[in-house]
Amino acid sequence: MWDHRYLKNIDFRQIFIILLLMGISLLVISSMTMEQNENVFLTGYVKNQIQWFVLGWIVFLFFAGFDYRKFYEWTWILYILMIFLLLGLYFAAPIQRVHRWYRIPFIGMNIQPSEHAKLIVVFTLGWFLEKQKNQTMNASSTFYLLLIVLIPFLLILKQPDLGTALVLYPITLAMCYFGNVNKKLIYTMSSIGLVTLVFVALIFSEIISHERMKPFFTTFLKEYQYERFNPNTYHQRAAQTSIAIGGFKGSGWKKSEFSSQKWLPAAHTDSVFASFGEEFGIISLIFLLFIFYLLIHISFQVVSKAKDYYARLLASGIGVYLAMHIIVNIAMMCGFLPISGVPLILLSYGGNSVLTTMAALGILQSIYSRRFRF
Repeated sequence: MWDHRYLKNIDFRQIFIILLLMGISLLVISSMTMEQNENVFLTGYVKNQIQWFVLGWIVFLFFAGFDYRKFYEWTWILYILMIFLLLGLYFAAPIQRVHRWYRIPFIGMNIQPSEHAKLIVVFTLGWFLEKQKNQTMNASSTFYLLLIVLIPFLLILKQPDLGTALVLYPITLAMCYFGNVNKKLIYTMSSIGLVTLVFVALIFSEIISHERMKPFFTTFLKEYQYERFNPNTYHQRAAQTSIAIGGFKGSGWKKSEFSSQKWLPAAHTDSVFASFGEEFGIISLIFLLFIFYLLIHISFQVVSKAKDYYARLLASGIGVYLAMHIIVNIAMMCGFLPISGVPLILLSYGGNSVLTTMAALGILQSIYSRRFRF
């Protein structure tokens, strides 16, 4: 089940990239959480994040040495557990007025089931598509495939957590593509996604007026739901202002005049990309994008090197999961998509995202390190 010998076969390029991203994360978190007249690196938030990173490495090494085929056997146990945890949130006390976390007493830790649900959906879709690989995907099979995703999608959307719910859509689309699902379903899902994305981009680029579309959309959406598509919210403008202030070279570490003064909401969590841009400039943002490109490129290389069908499905789902978090978060900060609480992997402060990301990367390494096993 777990074999340390496979650890020597992992791709050490990925290790270097992870360490680099974690280092950048600590720099930004330190700067954004520094109290007035305080000049220390190890703020309380930095210490917490270091603890999450250490725990994340333990998770990474565990999954890297763990036989990914075991997930095939445990799929439905994990899926049913996920559904119970998502349902249980509505019977637990809300945190910050939403039903997203379980508070673990005594250790001061919050668990966010929706973060882990994305990986479990990947396992379940991988199991289902492998079962269907030698069969024709009929209407009944298509219904069950969509139901696997729709149940957690609706439960997460209800929390409300629009960003996390929407990440499930491209994961499903990619896995259907690699799983050779009926082309009509892929074309339909692609068309719906593309039309929606173009429409949202047109609203946020103000080519289509947000106010003029409001009477139409509020006939089936609540007003607060439609306001998420407002391109002129304070958070949207603050993120763009922060990046613009940074200019070409940035203001310097711990020298930002906007983000560190609390003018930028969630400067060390969801808005970490904008914070980094203000302090280190456009040059560093381009460098950061290059690092993320390498991480995703290496992730999708695993798809081509995987030696069995189930492994290719898992790797493709995980690759898209990582890519979508990067794309959606950066698009939010640049004003192309609504702010929806999607963290920037390995940079944003928070334990649930770190642990899920490190688990996902560990599973990729489990697939990669076993590529020569027959």
